[in-house]
Formats: sequence, structure tokens, C-alpha cells
Amino acid sequence: MAKVLINGASGKMGQFIKRIIEENPSLGLQVSALRDSGVMTGGEFDLVIDFSLPEGAKEAFDIAKQKKAAFLTGTTALPADFVNTLKQEKEIAVFYSPNVSIGVFLFTKLIKQAAALYEGYNKEMHEIHHAQKKDAPSGTAKSLAAAINFEQDKITYERTGTVPGTHILKLTSPSLDEEIILTHKALDRKLFAQSAVKVAAWLAKQNPGFYDMTDFTESLNK
Repeated sequence: MAKVLINGASGKMGQFIKRIIEENPSLGLQVSALRDSGVMTGGEFDLVIDFSLPEGAKEAFDIAKQKKAAFLTGTTALPADFVNTLKQEKEIAVFYSPNVSIGVFLFTKLIKQAAALYEGYNKEMHEIHHAQKKDAPSGTAKSLAAAINFEQDKITYERTGTVPGTHILKLTSPSLDEEIILTHKALDRKLFAQSAVKVAAWLAKQNPGFYDMTDFTESLNK
């Protein structure tokens, strides 16, 4: 049973993750420590799950390194130099993705294929999130844009209500006789927590090094 420290425990994602782990002991995870705003309660841990803010993610990574614990973060808007540090990690198992949804991973592959097939088409990318989301455009939208070489400053966005997350790519033919719209819509934020817990249970069994959604999804086929 891998013992888990949840960083950002009082946030919505942290609360979802805690509940899912407690309700699913068969995953082999146990919440043993909680951390918020620099204050940690609980005992020892083998794995850190972080959904917080960029500075909190850095602190959680340092804690994981000190304890030789695996580290998973889904925190968005991480600085490029910190992401690079995560990718070069060799001493502990590290997982990073700006979106841990398996559906978003598949959506990324789909839009890459569509953008390649319709190379001459005009592209528009739009994302919608709940009013409390602080970064805009979202980390997921930036990741999707990078996947198809779309300029991030052309991403349009909305912050409204309680929308968990919607990402849209529109492709329009040069002659304006065809329009293709691809959409991924999260209907409940809980799905991100469910995916994160599945990835965490897998990460706890991996050797030191960096992992992402490609590594996780490929492991499902083995």
C-alpha cells in the first residue's frame, strides 16, 4: 500500500482525490499526509500528488526529492524551467501533464491527425472554464496548441459559471465550403481526479525517471 501526500489538499481537486483514494482501497493507495499553504499534517509517505499553484508544485517536488517519494503534478502554468527540471529527473519517479484526463490525451492525438490531414485549413482554438480558474488560456489549451503548432496568443477563451473544461478546435477550408469542429467537453471535474488517481497508482510502481500520459496510456496496452 503506497502512502500518499496530497499537496493542495483543500482545493477541489485535492478533495476529490482524497475521497477517491479512500473509497477505492483496491488501488493500493492510502492518504497519509495533507499539505496546504506550506502547512503539512500527517505521517510518512511514498508518493506526492500535487494539484496546487506553480510555487506550491515546486515546494512539493522538493519535499518529494527529500523523502525519495514519487511525484505527480497536474498543476498548470508551471514555468518552463521547472518543467524541464521535472523532465530531467533521475532520482525519483516523476509524472507531469497539464491535463491528466485520458480523454484529453486521445483528443490531442485526434487534433494532431486532423491538423495534418487538413494542413491548409484555417485553425481556430477556443476553451471555456469555470469562473474561478486563474490561468488563461488554460495549460491544456496551450498543450493542445503546441501539438498542432498553433500560436498560443491566438487561443480564445471564456471564464464562466462552473464549466469543468471545454476545448474546441475549428478547421475551416480556404474556400469556406467545409468546417470541421472537434470538441472535448469535461462534464464533471471529478473525471480529472479519477484519472490522476489511476496514474498515481501506476506511478508508485515505476522506476525513477520522467513519465507523461504517453507512458501511462502505452502501459495500458501491455
